[in-house]
Amino acid sequence: MKLPELPDLPVRPALERITATLADRGVAVLVAPPGTGKTTLVPLALAAGSSGRVVVAEPRRLAARAAAARMAALLGERVGETVGYAVRGDRKVGPRTRIEVVTSGLLVRRLQSDPELAGVGTVVLDECHERHLDADLLLALLLDARSGLRPDLRVLATSATVAADRLAQLLGAGEAGSTGPVDRELSVESSRAPVLEVHGRTYPVQVDYLPALPRERIEAQVARATRSALAAIDGDVLVFLPGVGEINRTAGLLRDLDDVDVVPLHGRLAGAAQDLALRPGARRRVVLSTAVAESSLTVPGVRAVVDSGLARVSRVDHRRGLSGLATVRVSAAVAEQRTGRAGREAPGRAWRCWPEYEHQTLPAYPEPEIRTAELTRLALELACWGTPDGTGLAWWDAPPEGGLAAARSILRALGALDVLDHITPRGKAMADLGLHPRLARALLDGKARVGAKAAAEMVVLMDDDSLAHTVDAAAALRALRTERPPRWSREVQRLTRLVTSTTTADKPARPPGAAQAGASARVGRRDRSSVADPKAEAPLGAGSPGRRDRVVGESGNESSDYGTDTAALLIALAQPERLARRRSSGSSTYLMAGGTAVTLPPGSGLAAAEWLAVAIADRDPGRAEGRIRLAAVADEELAREAAPGLVVVADEVRWDGGDVVARRVERLGAIVLSERALRNPDKALMEHAVRQGLQTEGLDLLRWNDDSRSLRQRLDFLHRTLGEPWPAVDDNALLTDLDSWLGPELSTARRRADLARVDAGSALRRLLPWPAAARLDELAPERLEVPSGSRVRLDYSADQPVLAVKVQEIFGWTDPPTLADGRAPILLHLLSPAQRPVAVTADLASFWKNGWSQVRADLRGRYPKHAWPEDPTTISAHRGTARRATNRPI
Repeated sequence: MKLPELPDLPVRPALERITATLADRGVAVLVAPPGTGKTTLVPLALAAGSSGRVVVAEPRRLAARAAAARMAALLGERVGETVGYAVRGDRKVGPRTRIEVVTSGLLVRRLQSDPELAGVGTVVLDECHERHLDADLLLALLLDARSGLRPDLRVLATSATVAADRLAQLLGAGEAGSTGPVDRELSVESSRAPVLEVHGRTYPVQVDYLPALPRERIEAQVARATRSALAAIDGDVLVFLPGVGEINRTAGLLRDLDDVDVVPLHGRLAGAAQDLALRPGARRRVVLSTAVAESSLTVPGVRAVVDSGLARVSRVDHRRGLSGLATVRVSAAVAEQRTGRAGREAPGRAWRCWPEYEHQTLPAYPEPEIRTAELTRLALELACWGTPDGTGLAWWDAPPEGGLAAARSILRALGALDVLDHITPRGKAMADLGLHPRLARALLDGKARVGAKAAAEMVVLMDDDSLAHTVDAAAALRALRTERPPRWSREVQRLTRLVTSTTTADKPARPPGAAQAGASARVGRRDRSSVADPKAEAPLGAGSPGRRDRVVGESGNESSDYGTDTAALLIALAQPERLARRRSSGSSTYLMAGGTAVTLPPGSGLAAAEWLAVAIADRDPGRAEGRIRLAAVADEELAREAAPGLVVVADEVRWDGGDVVARRVERLGAIVLSERALRNPDKALMEHAVRQGLQTEGLDLLRWNDDSRSLRQRLDFLHRTLGEPWPAVDDNALLTDLDSWLGPELSTARRRADLARVDAGSALRRLLPWPAAARLDELAPERLEVPSGSRVRLDYSADQPVLAVKVQEIFGWTDPPTLADGRAPILLHLLSPAQRPVAVTADLASFWKNGWSQVRADLRGRYPKHAWPEDPTTISAHRGTARRATNRPI
């Protein structure tokens, strides 16, 4: 292949060095910022300097198409001749094609079917720094294939950032020819792939910060910044927004601009609309783009950038069972890339829609998708490769064990994996569809129930909810059937052909979550039976009495009108845990079978529905409930049919509302279908519920009188003062070991009233440590005899034991007794004849000498009939008035 005169881009002088290094070493890393020509010139040079096909893997379909078009234009050819592309549902290649640009996900599928990549001489992994899930998986599989089957395969990884050390180590390990994970780890430390760096040719960019006004939405803030940019500079404005919704709303706010075209750019646009954004326009343009324009695409004519500072990334909330796209702050590296787009062709300006002081708080680099995304699709590909847990592969970042284990559990429930986590024929069929495994399950099982085409129509909508302009999935499906947008129609046709030709989906799978059905309610209940549809193991197309059956023709397409619950059924097949029931009459909140609460937005058109099948839901940070974005009206009958594995009947005995509640409950996951009271519940469950009540509401459920409280306080005092063998009797200790002191009572208690009759003091005496317990009254007496002869109760509720006594009753006392073998002094609360406190002391001798005179003066005025001697140590203690007081004998 002969190269034409290539454009003067920064990478052009380095092309010979790049091709020579790759030919010599077989692997290399190319670090080059956006706009250097690495995506288009490097593959052309590699094809001209080597044999075999060059396959370029791009993270996005839009980038793949654009790169192929640009390279074909440089050769003066049409796409599909020397340069072609292949993305999901669209491929343009020919017999002369030497360079094929594909998406990372598609190359993973191709590698699965042909691990040797026959006919391919070089693979270029473009934009590796973006750390997309498919790209990280592709890198791991390629390195594995290269170390065993294709040591001659050349691999070039490109990155727009200089953080390429780990990438160079991984490729270097593969170059070293390691054969196992241990060898590979050792070689990572000892060998690195060569790193080639090309510097960009950029112009200075002035950066301005534009914080939001109070209560200003991001679309309004971005529109305000865009108007400032148009007024300040000549040329086009490139605006970065997180998603399609924000693009559409911002476009609406800018519709009044004169002599300016507002052009969207995102991956869900039709090809012609994407091409329009990537060509210079006749007038000034404002290009509203998602992250697709950050690195691998060049938007011509840009002199200004407006950066919302936001991006949409994959996130999974395992606890709530929600996964999807979340809006997050961009990293500092991404912000710099976006800013640099303003200086590609001339000096420019950038407006950042956040305060300048916040810029220092941005993360340095974007979080790799493999750490945060839902991993079911990744787990399916790993199982197809023969390593379900991913061990033995060299990862940039290994997938989290918890997320991968959860994904394998879902795949087992879908029938994609067997009990040993080996791929099944059904799993291979699901993988071949190129969909998320849940959607693949809906397509395979839905084909038998509603026909291949009807199933494909709804699956495409669930796969791309931007096609829906309403929360009501059934209404959105009707609109799509009427309007038939090309993108939707093409994908429906593709999936219909694929699923019609699939023969390995022999029977519907157990619904995801069946293994976990009712897990949250296992404590305090005993399963009686698992209620399953007798036809649950039969194809869903086999009619069930009473169901609204469709007539399905031999071709797999419906021969009758579509039923109104097609949307709900397909959603339920894909997401059975998201079948949801209204929490209460008139409420907009629904409880999903998985246990998460979700809210229906106003104006959805679904407010009257008792049941919903929720296709898509997300949750804003800080909110406990999710938000429904796409759903269809369902009913209990459909829920039972689509998710029989989630239906469980169990006896539930638990503490609820302040007492033991015993009932037989039928649930679909977390949703209660029916319940009735149990007359003779299991004794073990009753005891567990009573214990649950004590743990929930505390030990005050028992009967505590003064004597039992005093005993507990005395034991606590001795434990704190002397330690072993005196037991701890605080709430935590007693509740942790109920059997040691309350076991007999718990074995017979059935309700709150039974607990209220339990004498806590008698139960506590089981904890007395014999023979030490014989000294209880000596070490911590309940009452103490004072000089007057009275026996006064000690108070052990505070840290130091307290003796509250009338001051006259301790006349003559200079050295009060101590407790716990002399280790604990008594704190005296001295009282007036009217039982009111007059002094507190732990040193009585010092009090008589230094504090008594002031107290005495006050008492003489208040109680003149009593004896208040100057020296109380000389007067005998007494209980009455002064007339009965006598001098203490010497």
